[in-house]
Amino acid sequence: MFKKFFGKKETEIKPTEEIIYAPLSGKVTELTEVPDPTFSQQMMGDGLAILPSEGEVVAPVDGEIVQFFHTKHAIGIRSDMGAEILIHVGLETVSMNGAGFEGHVKEGDRVKAGDKLISFDMNLIKEKASSTITPIVITNGEVLESFEKRVSDNAIKGETVLFHLKRA
Repeated sequence: MFKKFFGKKETEIKPTEEIIYAPLSGKVTELTEVPDPTFSQQMMGDGLAILPSEGEVVAPVDGEIVQFFHTKHAIGIRSDMGAEILIHVGLETVSMNGAGFEGHVKEGDRVKAGDKLISFDMNLIKEKASSTITPIVITNGEVLESFEKRVSDNAIKGETVLFHLKRA
């Protein structure tokens, strides 16, 4: 009340810890196991990958869509804490030019964990690209104090915890 009276804006307080859920259902593996050096050598950042069991990607956290590639094969989310998460569906899927992908959000949209982001045709990816394996990368890990990863044989989208993050 007094902030408004004295003309000061209320500032949004960002959380200092965050849970990132699996954006896909399937088998979770280390990023080093991804058969693409951009991901396996962590050139874009650290994370995990999921070999999907179905063709749907959901928001792994509450946040904002900051990038959605026109080919709909990859999406970037900035979490409420400020973590930047890249979800890259399959390998060499950019060459599919969006075939087999359907986007359910656009850049600038606010999302809640579990909201549907992308639907994709796994059979078409298997036919046209090199793999369905989907890296999930924290691209700004330098802002984190700690980054705990959890590998799981059977992740359930929107339910299984992949990462526990603490901001520096």
